[in-house]
Amino acid sequence: MRVFHLTMNSVIKYISLSTLVLQTSSLVLLLRYSRTVPSVGGRYLSSTAVVLSEVFKMITCLSLLLSQSGWSANQLLKLLHLEVWSKPYDTCKVLVPAALYTVQNNLLFLALSKLDAATYQVTYQLKILTTALFSVTMLHKHLEVQQWFSLVLLMAGVTLVQWPEEASSSTNVDHDMTSQFIGLLAVLAACLSSGFSGVYFEKLVKETPQSLWIRNFQLAIFSCLLGVAAVFVSDLKPLVEGGFFQGYNYITWMVVLLQAFGGLVISAAVKYADNILKGFATSLSIVLSTIFSYFVLGDFSPNSHFLSGTFVVIMATILYGYSGKRSQQLKLE
Repeated sequence: MRVFHLTMNSVIKYISLSTLVLQTSSLVLLLRYSRTVPSVGGRYLSSTAVVLSEVFKMITCLSLLLSQSGWSANQLLKLLHLEVWSKPYDTCKVLVPAALYTVQNNLLFLALSKLDAATYQVTYQLKILTTALFSVTMLHKHLEVQQWFSLVLLMAGVTLVQWPEEASSSTNVDHDMTSQFIGLLAVLAACLSSGFSGVYFEKLVKETPQSLWIRNFQLAIFSCLLGVAAVFVSDLKPLVEGGFFQGYNYITWMVVLLQAFGGLVISAAVKYADNILKGFATSLSIVLSTIFSYFVLGDFSPNSHFLSGTFVVIMATILYGYSGKRSQQLKLE
């Protein structure tokens, strides 16, 4: 019986690993493809895709809360009134992460419009650094020496990946460099937003009595409202001319659904996967993104800087996860 239990745990862990790799890689690759493939009749508005993903998140949260309420609509309404509407000050606390998540999701589309999927995947691992720094300052978490070392390695690896190639000066090269620089700034801003909003939300969930799904529902409400505001601010003219669903196709809907349910899938998978497994999942996602970018999308040609930098980032990610698990084991002992 014990052997069977251990075997099932191993199976669940590797299913979780596969889920993490598939979700992370497919979202980035499909989003990149949707923003670069030639489109008949115009490309979809990324701001509307962000809104739709938040709508799906809100529906999912409502469904889960309904199941927790015994599938009683009256009980659900009472729960929402008690935990959301009757506590406006407490509910408004999620405005900060909601605003940051809205910005972050829009930056994701901008970054993958400018950078290939492989470069984006590697550079976005800087969110490990920002999350660690905000965890230390806001949650007073302690990092091991190996974790600090892995963060230094991470910065060095990303720097190598972004190191410019020697090239002759031309209009195309200047345009490519400008586009890559905009993409890099978008990724860096998304990393800062991801780190702060993630730690802020964690602090909020731990310090208040509301359940995680109530908080996620509140987050989805504000994200929808802020997302709609972003649509009117940034895309009012094309929205009036072409409509909300202009340029939508099955690829666009896949991107929306992956972005909407990706966080929920990752949350479920992480429940069964440890830090080392998450590190391997990230590494495999980077490798897959590189292979698909080169052979399928055809928008990427790796150089020596990218390959060496990617190797360093992968090692840093695995080392950070291993150090985190080791420190948890020492605390338990």
